[in-house]
Amino acid sequence: MIFTQIKLKGSFIIEPEKIEDERGFFARSWDQKKFEEYGLNPKLVQCNISLSRKTGTLRGMHYQIAPYEEAKLVRCTKGRIFDVIIDLRSTSETFKQWFGIELNAENYKMLYIPEGFAHGFQTLEDNTEVFYQTSQVFMPEYARGIRWDDNAFQISWPVKSPILSKKDLSYDTFKGVTNA
Repeated sequence: MIFTQIKLKGSFIIEPEKIEDERGFFARSWDQKKFEEYGLNPKLVQCNISLSRKTGTLRGMHYQIAPYEEAKLVRCTKGRIFDVIIDLRSTSETFKQWFGIELNAENYKMLYIPEGFAHGFQTLEDNTEVFYQTSQVFMPEYARGIRWDDNAFQISWPVKSPILSKKDLSYDTFKGVTNA
């Protein structure tokens, strides 16, 4: 596995090291020891699949508050997404900065998102599927979100008129959020 630190401290792009032959390839997508070597949370307690039927579907920006903050490992298994994270850790040198990357079924890249980050993605193809693993179970009473279009972050989403859930539309701006 190839770990590449990105500009937001504690976040990584993770790529498989493929062992290829005439049949195809083999690669690890998870290695607890490697995660520990990089100081990442190796605890995985829940796996989730998200299917979005239409291009432009935006899910986010989601996070859970203490004591149920969660790390995530995200991979697009069908189609393409623009995956975005925001550092919400007030003591971090990258506080309120965001990072976006295209994840798709062909590049096999994964994004590791540490605790204290908001996460969301926008689909770039119809029938896009995302698989992600989390370090905490989903706890609805600790789940929070911030607006996808909050001016505090100026995220450059590829599809300008996204498809959003009522819940994602109801989120407040970061300035109005408590318990971030």
